[in-house]
Amino acid sequence: MRQPHQILAFPFKKDENGNYLYGIFCRAGEHERWQGIAGGVEDNETFLEACQREAYEEAGITYNAPVIPLKSICTIPVLFVTKTFLWGKDIYLIYEHAFGIDATNENIKLSQEHTKMEWLSYEEAMNKLTWDSNKNALWELNYLLVNDKER
Repeated sequence: MRQPHQILAFPFKKDENGNYLYGIFCRAGEHERWQGIAGGVEDNETFLEACQREAYEEAGITYNAPVIPLKSICTIPVLFVTKTFLWGKDIYLIYEHAFGIDATNENIKLSQEHTKMEWLSYEEAMNKLTWDSNKNALWELNYLLVNDKER
């Protein structure tokens, strides 16, 4: 059984000039919607474990890729995610917990959930993302990476 929580993860790496690139994904479906890796949290998982599992399932990112937990959290209407009141009518919003995941040494392999993936600069990614929660999380990740002189 899933928990009433969702994860959101943005793969990142540096280009040959030392600039950060962010992996964003186009969801399969009738509308072109760009986002980070997203998915549910299983009953026995921590948010970090769910992030690692979803990154592996949706993009082939290995479990040992470094993860940066972000403070960005948003709520999403349950019906946008599950199409039913999976946890009963009293739980109508679920929390989305965000992460960055270092994909520098990773070979991205798309699952059937996405039709394409692009490595983009921060500005390009922000212009292409569909959801405000994704934009907030990407802003935080970019801010942390750019301002952390040890990375």
